[in-house]
Amino acid sequence: MSESAPMFDLTPTEEEFMTREVMRRFAAEEMAPKARAADEAASLPDDFLQKTVELGLNFMPVPEALGGVGAGYQPISNTLTIEDLAQGDMSMALAVLAPLAVINTVMKWGSSAQQARVAQTLLVDQFAPAAIALLEPGLSCDPANLSATAQQQSDGTWHLSGKKSLLPFGPDAQLLLVFAKAVSTAGESLGTRGFLLAPSLAGCSFAREQYMGLRPLPLYAANFSDVALPADAVLTDSFDLEEFLSLSRIATAALAVGTCQSVLDYVKDYVNERVAFGEPISHRQSVAFMVADMATELEGLRLMVYRAASQAEQGLDCSRMAFLAHRHAIKVGMKTGTDGVQLLGGHGFTREHPVELWYRNLRALTILTGLVVA
Repeated sequence: MSESAPMFDLTPTEEEFMTREVMRRFAAEEMAPKARAADEAASLPDDFLQKTVELGLNFMPVPEALGGVGAGYQPISNTLTIEDLAQGDMSMALAVLAPLAVINTVMKWGSSAQQARVAQTLLVDQFAPAAIALLEPGLSCDPANLSATAQQQSDGTWHLSGKKSLLPFGPDAQLLLVFAKAVSTAGESLGTRGFLLAPSLAGCSFAREQYMGLRPLPLYAANFSDVALPADAVLTDSFDLEEFLSLSRIATAALAVGTCQSVLDYVKDYVNERVAFGEPISHRQSVAFMVADMATELEGLRLMVYRAASQAEQGLDCSRMAFLAHRHAIKVGMKTGTDGVQLLGGHGFTREHPVELWYRNLRALTILTGLVVA
C-alpha cells in the first residue's frame, strides 16, 4: 500500500457513535417531518434554528479558553454530522452548518483576535447566523481567480468590492467571511483571501434569491461596494485555498450521501409496498436492479467521502480524494434523484411524496462550494 493511499478505520469512536445518535434523532424528529412544509413556505420553521443551539455544534472546534469544547480539528466527525443532518433535510442542514463553516475556517486559519471575535459572536445561547461568501454570479466561479477584489491601502486597511451569490442569511448574519482577490498597495495580486466582516457595514447590500431547490434556506445575492475593512480583517498568511476547497468538497459530498440515503430508504419501502398486477413492483427485475444500483453507488460514494475525511484528519494531502468524492457525489446525486422519481412512476411527479423535493435539492450539489466545510 503506497503512502498516498493509507488504510483507514471505519469504526466510529464512542464519542462519534453518541454524537451520531443525537444527530440522527434530531434529523428524524425535528427536520424530516417539517421539510415539506418548510419547502412550501420557502422558509425555515420558526423555532428550528434555536433548537439547533442545543446540539452544540459551534462549540466543538473552539478552544476551551474561548468558551468552546476544545475538540479541535475533526473532519471525520464533521463529515458524519453533515451526512446525518442532510438525511433530515439538506436545506435545514445547510442553515445549521453555515455558522460552523465560518468557525472551522477561522479556527484553522484565523488570527487569535479573529478567533476570539468569532467565539464571542457565535458561541451564544441564541442561534447566531453566519456564513461564507465565496461564490459569485455567472456561469462559473473560479475560487482562485475571483472577480471580487480587496485592495490594500497605504495604512494597511482594505477596501472590498464585488458581487457574491448563494449567501446564506445575508443581512441577518452576525458575521460574514467574504473571499476576494487581495491586491497589495503596489498592485500585486496576493491571491484569494478571506475577510471577516459584519454585513451592517457601509457599502454592503443584499437581495433575496430564489432557486428550484433549497427553498427554505434564506439565500442572498450580495454587493460589496468599496467596503472599508481594518487591517486585521484578513485571514492569516497561512490560509491554504486548496485545502479549504478540499474540506468544502468533502462536506458537500457528505450532504449528497445523507440526502441520497433518504431517497434510497423511501423508494425501497415504496417498491415493496406498491402492488401492481397482484404483486409488489419490487418483484420485477428492472425495479429491483435499479434499487440495487442506487444502494451500490451510494455505498461507494460514502466510502470515498470517509476516506477523504480520514486523509484530512491525518494531516495528509486529501485534495485528490476530495475532488474525486465531490465529482462522484454530483453524479450519484443526480442519478439517485432521477431514479427515485422514476421508481415512483406518476407519483414521482407529484408533491404528495418527498422524492421530488430531494431531487430538486440534489440538483444544487454543483453550486454549493464554500457553504459547508468539514
